Amino acid sequence: MSKIRFGLIGSGWRAEFYIRIAKALPEMFDLAAVMIRGKEKGEAFSEKFGVKVVNTLDELVEKEPEFVVMAIKRGIVTENLITLFERGIPVLTETPPGEDVEALHQLWDAYQKYQPKVQVAEQYFLQPLYASWYKAICDGKLGEVENINISSLHGYHGASIIRQFLGTGFENCRIYGKRYWFDVTETYGREGMVFDGEVVKCSRDRLTMEFDNGKVAYFDFSDPAQYHSFIRTRQLTVQGTRGEIDDLTIRYLNEQNIPVTQELRRIDLGVYGNQEWSHYAVMLGEEFLFRTPFVNARFNDDEIAVASCMVKMHEYVNGGTEFYGMADALQDMYICLKMDEALENPVTVVETRTQPWAQK
Repeated sequence: MSKIRFGLIGSGWRAEFYIRIAKALPEMFDLAAVMIRGKEKGEAFSEKFGVKVVNTLDELVEKEPEFVVMAIKRGIVTENLITLFERGIPVLTETPPGEDVEALHQLWDAYQKYQPKVQVAEQYFLQPLYASWYKAICDGKLGEVENINISSLHGYHGASIIRQFLGTGFENCRIYGKRYWFDVTETYGREGMVFDGEVVKCSRDRLTMEFDNGKVAYFDFSDPAQYHSFIRTRQLTVQGTRGEIDDLTIRYLNEQNIPVTQELRRIDLGVYGNQEWSHYAVMLGEEFLFRTPFVNARFNDDEIAVASCMVKMHEYVNGGTEFYGMADALQDMYICLKMDEALENPVTVVETRTQPWAQK
């Protein structure tokens, strides 16, 4: 594979992922430049991260990236995406692509008009654990999957996994549930562990999603504790006609209809004494369900997934297939908006309607 040369728009927490990845694998990734509009801010950023910074889109294009990664704050993504569409610049954009239904329709109209090369960096299905669960589903271990209980991801991220694992495509659904509030002691955040014992109010969203084909999702998310807590964990259950995923346990019937129970096991190098830490694989018994494409790179699960998005974007730009295109991204955000509507109207059924991007 040729070296992946990309440009980056943005200077926030998520943008730093792409810089770390490029520095960790310079033989694979080539960061052409980072675009930051403010000159003084750009100079400070350049000095801090040791990257080339430009202040305009024209300057970024002059660096000849094969695509641009857009990792800017929510609320201004739509207008900036359309600008890139108009310029014919291939773009891998961070989630979500739009903030409301009007913006989603505006994006789809622009997509149809300009036919841009665009993918969305929805990374969770590429993380080792989610990829392993999905491999077990695709291998048929569970038979026909009928329901999922997911307590790990918010909004559009959760919708993405639900649609993929259930295989519901663009089917409509009925959503109902309620938001609750509970106290929880903070234990860590993006800056590290917290030991002051502060107790905060934490929302817990419980929703049921009934799809037209009879498949059902039970959505359960606690914000902000679900992502940043040592005392609130991730949980996932997927049930099919011949087995189930129960978090790290998979139960299924073999070809002779004999019940089998196996545990998912991570293979992380360098855990016991040496200094080469890296994630290698996830195994189920003797079988690999996931192996990292970036052997020996010191990436966490999210960095593996984001780097995978860039590799898939490179393949897409060079004639490959979509991996998470505009229609899927708009559908997941649309479902997220309907989930929010259901939470604003407790125990009231909210129904989705077929949107333009789903009419294929």
